[in-house]
Amino acid sequence: MKKAFKLATILAPLLLAGCAGMSGPPPQPGETRAAIEARMGVPTNIYQLPEGPELEYATGPYGQYTYMARFGPDQRLTSYEQVLDAPGFARVKIGVSTQQDVLHLLGRPTERSYLALPKLYVWSYRYKESGVWDSMMHVHFDHGGIVRQMMNGPDPDKEERRFFW
Repeated sequence: MKKAFKLATILAPLLLAGCAGMSGPPPQPGETRAAIEARMGVPTNIYQLPEGPELEYATGPYGQYTYMARFGPDQRLTSYEQVLDAPGFARVKIGVSTQQDVLHLLGRPTERSYLALPKLYVWSYRYKESGVWDSMMHVHFDHGGIVRQMMNGPDPDKEERRFFW
């Protein structure tokens, strides 16, 4: 018991320091890609856009935030934003956006599924609705990879489960 307590007193400050580092100031435009990667770590995905690379930092599968770091051809940061929010979802255009567009706009989904009856592929994203409610956004694609609808609702994994016997 004493060893476990001693180990916990040593590890707790280290873990808290690691969390504090993640909540530091966000990257600023003009910073180099090398500096961002040194500070943020290995991205969860890298997309090549015509303007330059885009680095995805997803916090999934249970995280509710995905950060996109976009760089110009000179490898300097042009924008850094959290994309799983109302403005991010509004960029997805029904009937126009493709799966590739959605990856660039929102990053990798939390879950992927298929609805057999309407024949739609579904990508689901966990997020905080209005910064408060644990929610999921479901983006539905047809077989051609075009967005056909979007629906949001409560995150089933974070819903209180009540059983009445």
